[in-house]
Amino acid sequence: MFINIRLSSLYFSFHKDIVNHRDIFWLMNIYTDSSHSAIKYLKDTESNIQNLLVMTGDFNIWDSLWDLLFNHHSSISDNFLVIADSFNLSLSYLINQVSTRYSNNANDSNSVIDLMFLCCNFSKLNMHSIYPEWHFTSDHVPLTITIPIVEEYIASHKRTITKNSEEEDKFIKEVITSFSKLNMLNISDIPKLEKVVSDFANIVDHTWIKYSKLINITKCSKSWWNKECNKDLAIFRSSKSIEDWKIFQKTIKSTKRAFFNLKIQEVANKKQEP
Repeated sequence: MFINIRLSSLYFSFHKDIVNHRDIFWLMNIYTDSSHSAIKYLKDTESNIQNLLVMTGDFNIWDSLWDLLFNHHSSISDNFLVIADSFNLSLSYLINQVSTRYSNNANDSNSVIDLMFLCCNFSKLNMHSIYPEWHFTSDHVPLTITIPIVEEYIASHKRTITKNSEEEDKFIKEVITSFSKLNMLNISDIPKLEKVVSDFANIVDHTWIKYSKLINITKCSKSWWNKECNKDLAIFRSSKSIEDWKIFQKTIKSTKRAFFNLKIQEVANKKQEP
C-alpha cells in the first residue's frame, strides 16, 4: 500500500474578478494505490482544509464519469466526488477526451486516471490542459493549469521618521498645532465634516513629507536600527579597531533588546495577557 498526500501553499493576489483579497491558498497533490487508500484516508479523517484551490494527481480510479472508453461506474468515485465537494472543488472536464496514462502493455488500453479538481468559486479556473506528447518515457502525461495572478508593484523606497528622533517630535508638534487651527465650529452636515477630515489628512501628508526621509528598502533593512547604530558603525569603519567593533556590537545588542521588549509590551497591552 502506498499513499502520498502533499499540500503546497501559495500566497498571492488574484485578479479582482476572481477574488478581492490576499490569502493563502493550497494545492493538494495525491497519489493513491489501487486500493484507493488515500481516498479512504481523506474520508475517515474528515479533513477540513480551507482555501483549497487545486487538487490533482494519480487517483487510480477507472470510471465512465471521466473516461468515455470505460463502461463502468464505481461507488469509490461517488465517495471521491463527495470528498471533493466538501473541499468546495469540482472536477475539471475536458471537451476533447485525452488519456492520461499510456500502457506499456500492448494488450492493455490507455486510460484516464489522472484528474484535476478546481475550486468552484473561481470562474477563471474552469479547465486544465493535458499534453500527451510530453510524457516521453513516463507512462503518465503532464496535467497543467494556468492560475492568473495580478501583477503587484513592490516598492523599493519608502519614507520614514526614526522613532524617538528630533524629527518625530517636530512632526507630532506641527500636526497637533495645525490640527488645533482647523475650523470645526460649524460642522453641520456631511460635506463639511468630509472637508475637515480632508484638510486634516492633507496636513498630515504635508508634514510627513517635510520631516521624513526617503530610504531604500533592502533585505537588510532593520526596523530597530537607529542613529546610535549609524554613529558607532561609522566610527568602526573609520578606525577598524577591535574595541570600536565591540562597542558597535554592544550598541546593536542593546538597541535590539530595547526595540523588541517594547514590541512585546505593546502586544501584551493590546491582548491584556502575557
